[in-house]
Amino acid sequence: MKKINPENVPFKTLSNGAKIPVIGLGTFGSDNYSNDQIAQAVKFAIELGYRHIDCASVYGNEKEIGEVLSELIGNGTVKREELWITSKVWNDMHGEGDIIKSCRQSLADLQLEYLDLYLVHWPFPNYHAPGCDGDARNPNSKPYIHEEYMVAWRQMEQLVEMGLVKSIGTSNMTIPKMELLLKDARIKPVVNELELHPHFQQPELFDYLIDNNIQPIGYSPIGSPKRPERDRTATDTVDIEDPVIVAVAERLGLHPAVVCLKWGIQRGEVVIPFSVTPSKITSNIEGALSNPLTSEEMEAISKIDKQCRLIKGQVFLWEGANGWEDLWDLEGKIAK
Repeated sequence: MKKINPENVPFKTLSNGAKIPVIGLGTFGSDNYSNDQIAQAVKFAIELGYRHIDCASVYGNEKEIGEVLSELIGNGTVKREELWITSKVWNDMHGEGDIIKSCRQSLADLQLEYLDLYLVHWPFPNYHAPGCDGDARNPNSKPYIHEEYMVAWRQMEQLVEMGLVKSIGTSNMTIPKMELLLKDARIKPVVNELELHPHFQQPELFDYLIDNNIQPIGYSPIGSPKRPERDRTATDTVDIEDPVIVAVAERLGLHPAVVCLKWGIQRGEVVIPFSVTPSKITSNIEGALSNPLTSEEMEAISKIDKQCRLIKGQVFLWEGANGWEDLWDLEGKIAK
């Protein structure tokens, strides 16, 4: 294995001074891979030179990843302080006391004493069973209620004060929801994790986050070609088949997926692509370090935004909602 020097991987400095590598390995296997496969991908990535691993309790594989982390820290492959480990609290654990309980469980499963970053996975307490059909609905689901979200956020702040978590942030937030949180939070979110790729650039939200010193972390940065069937619709587009992306890839001699990652990083994102394939894990991080896209290429890619949201979240809808669009406050106000 030709290893990557982790010190050569760029990082972003968050509002609290923490430094997060601009590329990490996602660990959501989309129901397509076993927990052991994903854990072995994490092992390969860290041995290669990755230092940023993005986890979540709902992915169901933190225990297996924890065994790998323990092995690699124990045998001296990596020091704990060299790693950036993220986890997320799932929707059914937003109640009083639940977030601290969930965080402690993730720490136990990952065999860590602290997390570098902990996120509220979705701004709704709406639970659905893992692997459910896209038409599934929980009758107890409800719209965003800020007072209830703040019950969750106060516990996130507690985790920082307890020393269990270094940084806290959000995921899948919108501008109207974030404005409420920024007004009421004692400890502000340092990141927001959101869907970002060339066919779904979210420029207004992206600029809002940057203006408020909140680092965007882009999930599905190559367009999530292996996302669950429930998240697919007939109108979805494919980033890595876009002729602009393909032309840049041909110039650089890279896979189109790597062009998507380079675009995201140069734009100012942190990206967390998922793969269990060693060659792809390697080419992803090598691409982050190789020759940049030209300003003309960056401009050309900025013009291919198709506003194609792939992860629509429809399984979180509540009774009375008009459709998945209500989750995303598209008209600038929170849907009720």
